[in-house]
Amino acid sequence: LPWRELPAFMAQLRARDAVSACCLEFLILTALRSGEVRGARWCEIDLDAAVWLVPDARMKRGVPHRVPLSVEALAVLQKVRGLDPVLVFPSPKRGKDNIAQPLSVMAFKPLLGRMGVDGFTVHGFRSTFRDWCSESAHADREVGGAALSHAMGNEVERAYARSDLFERRRVLMEAWALYATGGTGEVVALVRA
Repeated sequence: LPWRELPAFMAQLRARDAVSACCLEFLILTALRSGEVRGARWCEIDLDAAVWLVPDARMKRGVPHRVPLSVEALAVLQKVRGLDPVLVFPSPKRGKDNIAQPLSVMAFKPLLGRMGVDGFTVHGFRSTFRDWCSESAHADREVGGAALSHAMGNEVERAYARSDLFERRRVLMEAWALYATGGTGEVVALVRA
């Protein structure tokens, strides 16, 4: 989805209460992959510190990833709080012994169909975020890359760059959430930390 079209899409998405809609909204606000978000567990989230620590087992690169949670992302979590004591976005279908299961990878296709939208993929929202970072927020490449949990630079650069740029990403993700939810205009000024 082109980044300029995201606020209108988000307005339509936010009008829905389904778990799949909340999960997709959280996915967009955090710029993470589907499996990382669908598998989110409450024990990974510190609501007071507004941080989600995704364990290495669910990350594509196999390293833990700290995610700063914007005010808007926290609001999504409040909407789904209490649905399940373990999973943040439980499937409506229960597994054996009535234990909640994560949403299926196929949960978003029917949602997008009901919304009457097509021509893009859920994973493509990461590209929407990256384009916004470059074209509107003018975010440093390494900060946008760190938000996406991409390995940046060559092997030597990565050996010396040990920061995850967390505080700079917090500013970026708050600006992204404001833009995505229609809280600001097209251009976002970011304070360099």
